[in-house]
Amino acid sequence: MTRKDRTEGIFSRREVLDESERKQYYLIQLKDLLQYAYRYSEDVKKRFDRAQFNVDKFRQLSDIKHIPILKKKELIFLQSMGPRLGGLLTKDLGELKRVFMSPGPIFDPEDRSDDYWGWTEGFYAAGFRAGDLAQITFPYQLAPSALMFEEPLKNLSCAVVPSGQSDSTTQLEIMQKLRVTGYVGAPSYLMHIAQKAEEVGVNLRKDLYVEVAFVTGEKFSEKMRSTLEKKFDLIMRQGYGTADVGCIGYECFHKCGLHIANRAYVEICHPDTGIPLKDGEVGEIVVTAFNKTYPLIRLATGDLSYIDRSPCQCGRTSPRLGSIVGRVDTTARIKGMFVYPHQVEHVMAQYEEIKRWQIEVTNPGGIDEMTLLIEAVNFKREDELLHTFREKIKLRPLLKVLTPGTLPPQIRPIEDKRKWD
Repeated sequence: MTRKDRTEGIFSRREVLDESERKQYYLIQLKDLLQYAYRYSEDVKKRFDRAQFNVDKFRQLSDIKHIPILKKKELIFLQSMGPRLGGLLTKDLGELKRVFMSPGPIFDPEDRSDDYWGWTEGFYAAGFRAGDLAQITFPYQLAPSALMFEEPLKNLSCAVVPSGQSDSTTQLEIMQKLRVTGYVGAPSYLMHIAQKAEEVGVNLRKDLYVEVAFVTGEKFSEKMRSTLEKKFDLIMRQGYGTADVGCIGYECFHKCGLHIANRAYVEICHPDTGIPLKDGEVGEIVVTAFNKTYPLIRLATGDLSYIDRSPCQCGRTSPRLGSIVGRVDTTARIKGMFVYPHQVEHVMAQYEEIKRWQIEVTNPGGIDEMTLLIEAVNFKREDELLHTFREKIKLRPLLKVLTPGTLPPQIRPIEDKRKWD
């Protein structure tokens, strides 16, 4: 397959709607969603009634600002409030296809509709084509990341190798023996595989056949992209989404931001007031996916970005998100997993010897590294602590035991020191 085959073409006509068509499309989708959700979701009805929001008076896109924003962290509490995940769902759990669990814990329902998570457009824009053999390196247990990407690959007539979280040696062996053409996973893990290959004398260009990579789950720099594209001689593009709503945006070949997926309406709002901001202003990404089964209307993701409506050479007309410039709160996304301070505090509370703690996140060589700093005297339960931490938070940190008083008086629970140069 030539490079040109992977860099041209549009998957769906919705990607090239003109401005008036797109506004009308958004309006129709939102009207339908709001009316359905108000009727069948107990939580949505309560939210709308408390805000005195009348779905029948929703007549223009700007009217959506009258609906209260739903913070992602609220889902942890709301889902525990009764059947159907606290009334957030519009159908019973047994009518779904799968139910996943993300850190928090937050449950992530998947309905039985085709391409429920909405990534097919994104995979096509990234360069995946019929006949590709794609290796998915995301975890297949509890978290939805791996399985949510199988459906779009099937829709594009690609085959999948579900390698999951196998060790890098196994991943490399699969790539080489099966002549894998597509990689799906975190960018830092592909860098790790590249380093392993170079250690054992595998030539990334001559001995492997990877032509395209779809990466997500963590921020990565243009330097890392350029390094990996040169090492493998491949096309690497990223997607952006969450386990709650699925695809929100994706890159095309021209790398000029994240085209907002046609399955969602996205706003950029002030993190404190929730007021929608103008194009180009940095604020929190607030998304309403057109999902009648799990209508998380105006979900605040906690990520900061801005809207760009300038034309793109690829021909897609959807507005684009600029780069993800940071987080609103102290939550950190590490190796594709959200780590919440309250989760860490819950683990630390089990060890009375620990006086204070802090998570430090770095990315030496472009690969995320998490260090748990604890202040304690004669701490003897290192292995037990690391096991509990991994069991609760799904990641195993490096551990540094410090004498009491070492950490500064005022500290952030999670100190993100990653550099993206």
